[in-house]
Amino acid sequence: MIYRLAALMLSATLLVACTTTGGGAGEGAQPAMLAQPASNELQQRAKTHTELGSLYYLEGRAAIALEEARFALASDPNYAPAFNLLGMTHMLMNEPKLAEENFQKAMRYAPGDPEISNNYGWFLCQNGREQQSIAQFMAAARNPLYSAPTKAYTNAGICAQKLKDDKTAEDYLLTALRHAPSNTLALFSLAELSFRQGRYPAAKQWVADIERLMEPTAEVLWLALRTERKLGNRDAEARYANQLRRRFPGSPEQRLLGQGQFE
Repeated sequence: MIYRLAALMLSATLLVACTTTGGGAGEGAQPAMLAQPASNELQQRAKTHTELGSLYYLEGRAAIALEEARFALASDPNYAPAFNLLGMTHMLMNEPKLAEENFQKAMRYAPGDPEISNNYGWFLCQNGREQQSIAQFMAAARNPLYSAPTKAYTNAGICAQKLKDDKTAEDYLLTALRHAPSNTLALFSLAELSFRQGRYPAAKQWVADIERLMEPTAEVLWLALRTERKLGNRDAEARYANQLRRRFPGSPEQRLLGQGQFE
């Protein structure tokens, strides 16, 4: 579930890279825009096409995003953010070979760029290469020029959970929160981790922290409902169930509720 939540949160915050989930942490991967101004007219064209392509990427219009990235590279064949956009878009299209080729090119033309390292790490995590992904996240997080280390620590925590290394995952997620206490994806990840470990009061507290920061998604409501059920709080469970039915009819979580599948 957490991967779908990450995608939902990204869609609301990704544009900050062009000008990062929930509460200021654009976790997962996102189009990386170089902060420095274009040095010449051709690079300016490349930058403009890449930023436009990133908007189409956010809308899920992959074909147009690819076209804009290619226009960017026609202006500047070494423009790393355009290769990063190609990597992200091919990842969206479930074309891992092409995605990796373009991430590698982005890293070659902008070695050490933390946003690209974060994005490539997310690609690796989603393709069963979690250990490699964590190395990329740490390279990004420890880069003193990176303005959003909370993203990389959150992603590292998510991928450490895939490795069933809960202690390390929790350490990364808590570090993410130290960098950005309003990072709702890190909070949700900790809530899920606590729930899975049977630490239901802790899960309840993490969910409460999320609710103070944002309108809860279907995933958050479902986790809250199941947590209250485990704690035996029937009134709170019913309240969350009503919210889920009212606000997210037809969602996977609402269907699970209707089927009584709480585990």
